[in-house]
Amino acid sequence: MSSMTLIDSHVHLWDTARLDYPWLTGIPAIDSPHLPGEYRDASEGYDVEKLVFVQCDVADGQSRDEVRWISKLAETDEPRIAGIVAWAPVAEGSAVAPELEWLATMPLVGGVRQLIQPEADNAFCAKPDFVRGVQLVGQAGLSFDLCIKGDGQFASVLALVEQCPDVRFVLDHIGKPFIAEGIVEPWAGYIGQLAEASNVFCKISGVTTEAVWESWSPDSLRPYTDIVFEAYRLAGSGR
Repeated sequence: MSSMTLIDSHVHLWDTARLDYPWLTGIPAIDSPHLPGEYRDASEGYDVEKLVFVQCDVADGQSRDEVRWISKLAETDEPRIAGIVAWAPVAEGSAVAPELEWLATMPLVGGVRQLIQPEADNAFCAKPDFVRGVQLVGQAGLSFDLCIKGDGQFASVLALVEQCPDVRFVLDHIGKPFIAEGIVEPWAGYIGQLAEASNVFCKISGVTTEAVWESWSPDSLRPYTDIVFEAYRLAGSGR
């Protein structure tokens, strides 16, 4: 039992009977609906006050349906849902504007995410169109979630952040370091650089997925979370 009141800032819910999720193909362990009731069972004993839903990469053309569905869940089934990080085609540059205008009509939407992680080109998020799209996200008053994997994408993320000083960024899953392999650098150095940017925040989320699933323990995760906490402590003390 926890005596802490928590805000879960990174929750995924999906309903395979309602929407299509191409990335679930070939992952039978989770290729089924995962709904608020399951979340409530899993979090029993913890005082979770609010939830932030993060987009789940639905099929093309269904991202608005996902926002509508989660907004409805917040009204009918899970009132703790206090925010939505929605998908938008940021990589299309200025062409993202109509989608941002629509998202502005949805009261729970507070942020946007387009995955960087699966892109083979490490420079993907530093290209002009992507940068322009993220700048428009900031102008719309929304934050942008950075979901990356592999040290090769950090340099481009730093370039993106530098060109978007007025955008609030959120680094998902502490940047997905190689916990299972016990590798710390250069990830730790990149975390330090991102922490120095006052507009970049970091979620301690999804950390176990990067560890050895069958045998991880809090002690195997702690070196990585400690690095994040220390980086942000040092950056904050210098501001």
